[in-house]
Amino acid sequence: MRGSMKIVLVALAAGIVGVAAGLAVNGPGPLLRTELGQRAVQGAYALVAPPAPHGLAVAGRGDRVPDVVLPGLDGVPLRLPGDTLGRPVLVNFWASWCAPCIEEMPELDRYAQSQGDTGVHVVGIALDDADAVRAFLQRVPVDFRIALDTPGPRDSSVQFGNPRGVLPYTVLLDAEGRVRKQRVGPFSHGEIDGWAAP
Repeated sequence: MRGSMKIVLVALAAGIVGVAAGLAVNGPGPLLRTELGQRAVQGAYALVAPPAPHGLAVAGRGDRVPDVVLPGLDGVPLRLPGDTLGRPVLVNFWASWCAPCIEEMPELDRYAQSQGDTGVHVVGIALDDADAVRAFLQRVPVDFRIALDTPGPRDSSVQFGNPRGVLPYTVLLDAEGRVRKQRVGPFSHGEIDGWAAP
C-alpha cells in the first residue's frame, strides 16, 4: 500500500511541476483555453471579487441571467435574454480600448456569420462610450448586434457572472437564458466553434 501511495504522490508532484513549467514557458494562455482552466479562473475571481452590490442579481453557471435592457448602438433597445429566447446566445463583453477585445472581434464576426438565422445568436455588449464604439466599428465592422453599457460594479457583465469586470468576457446562454459557459480572455481563430458547440 505504501509503495502505491508513493507512486501516486510522485506522479502528482510530476504533474504539478509539468503544469508549472508549461505556465512558465508558455504563459497561462494554453490553460485558459481549457474548460478546467476557465473554471479555475472563475473560481479564483469569485474568491477575490468584491461582494455584489446590495440587491444586484449575479448569475452563475446554470442560473438564468437577470433581465437587462440596454441601448442598442442602432438605437433599438436590446432585451436580454428576452430578445434571444428560443436559441442559444453568445454574449461578448468588450471595449474599444481593450487590445485583446479588438484582436478577437474578427473571430466573433466570422463565427456569427457562420451561424446564420438558426444557430447561436451573437451579441456584443460594449462597456464603453458610444462615440468610441462607433469609431472602432468604422475600422473593424461586424455584422452582429452591439449594445452599450456603462462599466461599473452594477454593469451587465457583473450580472452575467463577471464580478471582477475583466474584458473580454464571454457567456454562452442556452435557449432559456441560462448560463452554460463563461470565458475570461479572447478567443483565437477557430476556437469559438468548439467552445460553443453543444
